[in-house]
Amino acid sequence: MADEFRDDEILGKAYDSKLMKRLLKYVKPYRKYVLLAILLNIFVAALPTVRPYLIKIGIDIYIANKDYHGLLIICSILLGVLILQSVVQYYLAYYTELMGQKIIFDLRVQLFTHVQKLALKYFDKTPIGRTVTRVTNDVETLNEMFSSGIVSVFSDVFVIIWIFVFMFTMSWDLSLVTLSVVPILFYATFLFRKKVRESYRGIRKHLARLNSYMQEHITGMNVVQIFGKEKDEFKKFSEINRNYRTANIKSILYYAVFFPFVEFLSALSVALIIWYGGGEVIQSSLTIGVLFAFLQYTEMFWRPVRDLSDKYNILQSAMASSERIFKLLDDQTFVNEPQQPKTLQKITGEIEFKNVWFAYNGDDYVLKNISFKINPGQTVAIVGATGAGKTSIINILSRFYDIQKGSILIDGVDIRDVNKRELRKHIATVLQDVYLFSGTIKSNISLGNKDITEKQIIEAAKTVGADKFISSLPNGYDEEVKEKGATLSVGQKQLISFARALAYKPQILILDEATSSVDTETEILIQRAIEKLLVGRTSIVIAHRLSTVQNADKIIVMHKGEVRETGTHQELLAQKGIYYRLYQLQYKDQEIVKTA
Repeated sequence: MADEFRDDEILGKAYDSKLMKRLLKYVKPYRKYVLLAILLNIFVAALPTVRPYLIKIGIDIYIANKDYHGLLIICSILLGVLILQSVVQYYLAYYTELMGQKIIFDLRVQLFTHVQKLALKYFDKTPIGRTVTRVTNDVETLNEMFSSGIVSVFSDVFVIIWIFVFMFTMSWDLSLVTLSVVPILFYATFLFRKKVRESYRGIRKHLARLNSYMQEHITGMNVVQIFGKEKDEFKKFSEINRNYRTANIKSILYYAVFFPFVEFLSALSVALIIWYGGGEVIQSSLTIGVLFAFLQYTEMFWRPVRDLSDKYNILQSAMASSERIFKLLDDQTFVNEPQQPKTLQKITGEIEFKNVWFAYNGDDYVLKNISFKINPGQTVAIVGATGAGKTSIINILSRFYDIQKGSILIDGVDIRDVNKRELRKHIATVLQDVYLFSGTIKSNISLGNKDITEKQIIEAAKTVGADKFISSLPNGYDEEVKEKGATLSVGQKQLISFARALAYKPQILILDEATSSVDTETEILIQRAIEKLLVGRTSIVIAHRLSTVQNADKIIVMHKGEVRETGTHQELLAQKGIYYRLYQLQYKDQEIVKTA
């Protein structure tokens, strides 16, 4: 489990210029929004800081001189400033959120596109939950930075600048007295950031553990319930959840100390203003209006200071998320496309393996010097014990992985010289574990291919025998399919996968253990579907049940990654080799079952 959430502990710097430079590339297409946001920020930051100055004028000039008409004018100006501030803040919020959503849309599209291009080797070593987190949670964290974090920082900084401008314009000595507590604030903020950064690391670590545990145990809930492990797993979950709660409480503690301390400094600065400013008023060196304005500016000053402390956490989260996102985007686990790809127009389906060597990792070869040829229209079965390398042959034929030595030819063309999409267009694979997407039965057969008409979908379903059960459903082909086809039986899902394969009209068909998980009655139905699918196509059938491959044109026997025997069913039985022993073993098992 440690490896699974190690990346989620990455914290990095609170600000990383290299990461920020890469992030700003996504902002570049929307620089007009950025420019508009900066201008609006400068303007909207000035508006609230104008109000205390206007009040100062109202007190010192109009109230002091009992000028009711002038006071009415200054009040009208104040009302106008408030209305203008509201309008400007509306447009500022709208355009910054719009910019943020556009940037996040582009980033999420790029991430998903990149993930789709990654080779299966990447998914072999990377937990699905981690990849999903990158495309969802981490991107959403960046959205917070783009749409509110950066903009708010600009706004807070400009508010502080405008406050300083007005304060020093009115009284520089009172300004210095007021800001005398700022060095204490800076030191407190430094300690706060350091402690929060440490607590944030703990929160991320325990959250990753919690997510990992939840994902694993919800997925395997049937095993937990079958073996009655609910109480044990609940205890483990409670412990992980308790650690996560403790980490959050620790973080809350720092906030609970820091923000009251900021309030204390704010009150202290107000006390200093009243003490020093009040003395100046008594001595007639300062007006009441200036003193009142300073009190308002002091209150106004501490608000953006508190906000900037919060924005520090947003920036830190964004840096950590961007580091993980760019790590995914920089992953180059691809099956390389040819520089000048060859095209496969109307293929006959001839397949040839020439001295093929393949390993998933390093030099640990799972296929060794594999050579065989399949003629157009032939049905070839590949059999062997678990781990013999049968599924690996399918993986490299479809170029989910690239081979290390040798060559694989289709109609005499090396598949490495063909674009992957072009290659896979001619190959359809029906797996033992059928995956159905949320949607309808119709959409699961066509997979959204607009070139496949509803008529072709129905014809494909009728051909493989799936139409009977589909038509009996309340909504027929428009029947909703739940996640992974949970409401359908294994046999029904298998028939849909056959219809899917047939609808795409492939010239090469691969069946991987297509009948191993179904009952005898469903197997008979599926065998009929297979017979119809095999007509006129080059087919590779992988099966543990030797009874299902006896009629194949050729049977290839694999053992420890090598081709050990080749021939028809009768020829291989006559050799009395590996195939003969496998057949005898299965035959004896069947006899034992019948006797029982």
